[in-house]
Amino acid sequence: MLIVHHLNDSRSQRVLWLLEELDVPYDIVRYQRDPKTLLAPPALRAIHPLGKSPVIEDEGHTLAESGAIIEYLIDRYDAGQLAPLRGMPERLRFNYWLHYAEGSAMPPLLLKLVAQRIANAPMPFFARPIARRIANTLQASFVDPQLELHLSYINRALAATGWLVGDAFSAADIQMSFPLEAAMARSGMVDRLPHIARFVARIRARPAYQRALERGGPFKLG
Repeated sequence: MLIVHHLNDSRSQRVLWLLEELDVPYDIVRYQRDPKTLLAPPALRAIHPLGKSPVIEDEGHTLAESGAIIEYLIDRYDAGQLAPLRGMPERLRFNYWLHYAEGSAMPPLLLKLVAQRIANAPMPFFARPIARRIANTLQASFVDPQLELHLSYINRALAATGWLVGDAFSAADIQMSFPLEAAMARSGMVDRLPHIARFVARIRARPAYQRALERGGPFKLG
């Protein structure tokens, strides 16, 4: 049976969600982040050398990286329901969002998280103003303008149908769910992103999304 190596509050939640949408049976091996560092435990390195999640095992294959896993699961288990068939014009748009999620959308969100943690990290009192100045300058000069650029772009893309590929829900929406849920938690732009906010509400209402939460446990991004 397919195995998902699942880390709490991580990208592996959307792999569980996709499997629920596809109605593919799977088992879960659970891992918990270190409460101080928020890093995955060393045990994950026994599955994949980078020690990161998601990782799946299926049919003798061990796969990492969300986009690669989603492509594999779609090719292996989907029959045109959650992705346009290869050769269709919509497949190019599907592939674009599948790779845009990690290649373009996530980097500024990750930098935002890092900058916020630097600003709030415990440190000697004399170093705190310097660290906060560096973190605030990084956010104001680079991170926030990049977030504005990308999130406004995605917000416009969702305006027509509420989904990213044509007028139907697809696995590209599942892949994009992680950066968009992170954006709702971190960007400080919620009031200016109505289509993204509506998208997040719609995906959270899906029965398969709810089943994935029941299997994977609580999921939060801060």
